[in-house]
Amino acid sequence: MHELLTPDEMAQADRRAAAFGVSSLTLMDKAGRAVADAAADMIAPGGHIVVLCGPGNNGGDGFAAARVLKERGFEVRAFLLGERHALKGDAAEMARQWPRTIGHATPEVLAGANLIIDALFGAGLSRPLSGMAARLVEAMNTSGVPILAVDVPSGLNGADGRCEGPVVSATRTVTFFRKKPGHLLLPGRTSCGEVMLADIGIPDAVFGTLPRPRGRALGAGHALEAHDGLEERLNVTTFENLPQFWLAHFPLLSLDAHKYTRGHALVVSGPPFQTGAARLAASGALRIGSGLVTVAGSSAATAINAAHLTAIMLKVCSRPQDLRKILSDERLTAVLIGPGAGVGEDTRNLVDVALASRAAVVLDADALTSFAGPIDDNDEATVAFGFTSGSKQKTAVSPSSLFAAIRAKPNCEVVLTPHEGEFKRLFGGVAPAGGSKLDRARAAAQMSGAIVVLKGPDTVIAAPDGRAAVNGNAPSTLATAGSGDVL
Repeated sequence: MHELLTPDEMAQADRRAAAFGVSSLTLMDKAGRAVADAAADMIAPGGHIVVLCGPGNNGGDGFAAARVLKERGFEVRAFLLGERHALKGDAAEMARQWPRTIGHATPEVLAGANLIIDALFGAGLSRPLSGMAARLVEAMNTSGVPILAVDVPSGLNGADGRCEGPVVSATRTVTFFRKKPGHLLLPGRTSCGEVMLADIGIPDAVFGTLPRPRGRALGAGHALEAHDGLEERLNVTTFENLPQFWLAHFPLLSLDAHKYTRGHALVVSGPPFQTGAARLAASGALRIGSGLVTVAGSSAATAINAAHLTAIMLKVCSRPQDLRKILSDERLTAVLIGPGAGVGEDTRNLVDVALASRAAVVLDADALTSFAGPIDDNDEATVAFGFTSGSKQKTAVSPSSLFAAIRAKPNCEVVLTPHEGEFKRLFGGVAPAGGSKLDRARAAAQMSGAIVVLKGPDTVIAAPDGRAAVNGNAPSTLATAGSGDVL
């Protein structure tokens, strides 16, 4: 259950559950019970609960939860935003099953509540809240009362985490079958509180029946055309990046393992007064399991690194040909360039040498910024992908030259790790402006041919074939100098 579904995909899953013998009314009843379970865990027995229901299926979930909570002995009042006669389908049925009067939802009804259940709007909302809905959100957020959101906090776009108007600040959110991208992407993640995923009876087999978009544009206004068969390989499945997702593929050591079978990482150091970042990266590589780690730099930088490093080897590397000679040893399996490397031609030349080798390559920081520049609209790769910057200026220093070198790499094992500033400098002309973080990372990965790790509290990892994963675990304590180098 690590896949993330957009609201549209979730709606399809609801509909397709019927083919597996699960009715929509049954799903809504189980959703209501899941909400009731979460609510009962947040309030003392017999507490006063106010349920705010919206005009759609999210409101139906709210009415179902209200009924179950009343049956369990809680004092429950249910209120509707809109007119009862406008309710349709399963939501109308759940309202009919509510045994008490349904009042009109206004800020005043929150008085005396020990818990508020926000069942106004679900993940499919794509417009800012206004009018009474906005007033209700403001009243909930200023009430000081714990809030349990159904599916997503009202006002949040479940597809991309955008909050374009008032949004409920929930204490806890209960969602169903699969999480949405908006639960993990900022700023939506900050509004969700603790996110609980409830099983409401949709068979996991339903996921396999959902149509997976392939060969389509992933960013607004951009047409992704054929490039080495990429349109046939696109798979835009999105995952939550949890250990359970990848643990079965994690390389485990065999009994007869030794340091030469565990990989040899090479980290390229910056100049004498910029060596610390490379040392952090090298120490991180050693700590996470590299059998051998080497730091390469100028003679002056190597003297400084030698005074600080233990269990890490050193090599002098003052020119691109020095790096080429070092990487001719195929026992070196991965090379990192970027942390403290300096911005300019020297770093670009080192990157070109690394990409021409058989080693896997990680490019970060200065290695990315060194290639930032205008996109050449006449560049073959740029035209093929339909991305243009609007500039007709040709330049030898451009992202296009980096992307071409990545795509020409024999094994194409390349990872780019930009933060938002570096991403804008390198991909500003190719990533869809105004697109979600998922859209931007996917477009960058497709354009560059590399895996892109777009860093932040909601880091997105995107592969050139369209797959992407979102990290939901990053603590704010990582917002400190050096954490990116260790990553």
